Amino acid sequence: MSSYDYDLFVIGAGSGGVRAARMSAGFGARVAVAEDRYLGGTCVNVGCVPKKLLVYAAHFAEDFEDAAGYGWQVSPTSFDWRRLIENKNAEIHRLNGIYEKLLSNAGATLINGRAVITDPHTISVNDKTYTAERILVATGGWPTVPDIPGREHVITSNEAFYLDSLPGQITIVGGGYIAVEFAGIFNGLGVETTLLYRGPLFMRGFDDELREMLAQEIRKKGIKLEFNTDVDRIEKYGDKYTLHVSSRDKEFPSPEPRTTDLVMYATGRHPMTDGLGLEETGVKLTWNGAVVVNDDYQSSVPSIYAIGDVTHRFNLTPVATAEGTALARNLYGKQSSRVSYEDIPTCVFSQPNLGTVGVTEAEASERHGEYDVYKTSFRPMKHTMTGRDEKTFMKMLVDRATDRVIGVHMIGPDAGEIIQGMAIALKAGATKEQFDTTIGIHPTSAEEFVTMREPAR
Repeated sequence: MSSYDYDLFVIGAGSGGVRAARMSAGFGARVAVAEDRYLGGTCVNVGCVPKKLLVYAAHFAEDFEDAAGYGWQVSPTSFDWRRLIENKNAEIHRLNGIYEKLLSNAGATLINGRAVITDPHTISVNDKTYTAERILVATGGWPTVPDIPGREHVITSNEAFYLDSLPGQITIVGGGYIAVEFAGIFNGLGVETTLLYRGPLFMRGFDDELREMLAQEIRKKGIKLEFNTDVDRIEKYGDKYTLHVSSRDKEFPSPEPRTTDLVMYATGRHPMTDGLGLEETGVKLTWNGAVVVNDDYQSSVPSIYAIGDVTHRFNLTPVATAEGTALARNLYGKQSSRVSYEDIPTCVFSQPNLGTVGVTEAEASERHGEYDVYKTSFRPMKHTMTGRDEKTFMKMLVDRATDRVIGVHMIGPDAGEIIQGMAIALKAGATKEQFDTTIGIHPTSAEEFVTMREPAR
């Protein structure tokens, strides 16, 4: 019998931490989980889940308009933000309870409070000390706001989920997933929305053609995009905020200040390692506080491990969950499990959605030499009768030497649902010939992926 209180002490009850805890307990390990905020972590409480619910809500405005093309006469509509948030909160509360049951049913002990590591095998929570053979850090990330004058006037995605009321205008600063998704949410709910980004084009890291296409489609929705723009300071006058900005665009070197009802920053997230005692214990961290780990998720201190966003490598909920699974199997399941980080699919729940798996064209050029590009753009069948000027875009990259499909990208309705299936095909090593000999489901947008015959270039 071990002399420690627990075999595994998990700090953080998010997706990765809970998966590692309950699977380890299922393998017979004595497990404790400490959480000082909310069960389910960022994804369940202020991330993927509530965001997707708000995306659904934002899309109804267009759905009501589109119904007329199909003979429906929709009465004058109204929207109740408070009811949406109350219903969202009820759903999150239900999910919190599910996470608690997952841990208790697995036999793990839940400790409410902030954990601090005091030595490689000791943790302090609420002035009580616990010992463990191994410690797992799964504390996730937190929104980052740059240190500019007036930063106290801004909100982040955390606060956006709990606003008392909708503003008439909002300015969102940022150019990644969160910025683009919330721009679509607020715009869909009737808020005059402006998105500012310091670079020449948002969604850096995605395929360039998709980035350009998404910008076009977002502008059609009425969202104002301003690129090459930096915010220098923010001032508050009554209920209004003024953003003083500078431009990186030589054609417009001196832009006018922007006035808005609300400012939201979505300029990245940083690992939540402050105050955990990691550096004092000897754990190596990166410049932004991420825990440095090896292939076994082990830090520079052998008894301390880390998974998920706190390692700041692949900040996606399913990745954290997969890492938690692998860690539990390896430590307590007598298995040898590895997470593959190749061909990880992802979706941006913008309006329209952007889904992608595999390499971008820039990456294909670097890694594969000769490759073929197949692509198509069209108006979805639904909008042939609504009159809405929304385009779907699909792109496929094929390695010429092997005929293997190495990248699939899409902008359009349900892109995430479609790309999930494409991800399985890429994992299986599917070739373009296999795509071509697959019978399509007609009429669907997805069938275009098996009917693209001639390369665009």
